[in-house]
Amino acid sequence: MTEGEIRDNEWVLAMATTEPTSGSTVLPGVPPFTVDDLLTFPDDGNRYELFTGSLLVSPVPTPLHQRVTGRICIILGAAAPLELELLQTVTLRGSDVDLWIPDVVVVPAAATESVGLMFSPHDVRLAVEVVSPSSRAQDRLLKAGAYAAAGIPLYWRVETDEGPTIYVHELDGTTYRPPVAHKAGTVAELHAPFPVSFDPADLLSHRG
Repeated sequence: MTEGEIRDNEWVLAMATTEPTSGSTVLPGVPPFTVDDLLTFPDDGNRYELFTGSLLVSPVPTPLHQRVTGRICIILGAAAPLELELLQTVTLRGSDVDLWIPDVVVVPAAATESVGLMFSPHDVRLAVEVVSPSSRAQDRLLKAGAYAAAGIPLYWRVETDEGPTIYVHELDGTTYRPPVAHKAGTVAELHAPFPVSFDPADLLSHRG
């Protein structure tokens, strides 16, 4: 099985976990959902995303997941030019039936002052997803396909159980090229959306 592929049962598991597992939350509306439907959902701690009207529900990020996203913001934020800004868990509205919440994005600083609730994918210079056991299928395939089709030029997929390893996807037309892997223990020399160099192992290391 090659990098990025998933087993059939892993895909089934991923799709089965896209609906709320708790009987305590009753969601308004009926599928297929729209972005307007999501705006009426309760604030119950879950992350709700849409892919062509299909609902994807993710739990609250684990502390380790938050450590990695925080390290990404610190490292990239220190290298970013003033006209670009790092943000976490913003909403991207791809269409009336598509809404995504990347773990980290790089956007123009000016857009953070003009955008209200949701960014357009055209504002995004880089989208980053930190893969967890429950999100492997969607981060490797579903989100990669959606982000490419929306024209997001760069997508980083961080596989924490691989050291971690950062898979860099660059847009080529309407699809991403095969990803370039940057493994822990080596310095990743990255040039887009701006030059930055770091060891992916730093994303999991303790401070100091």
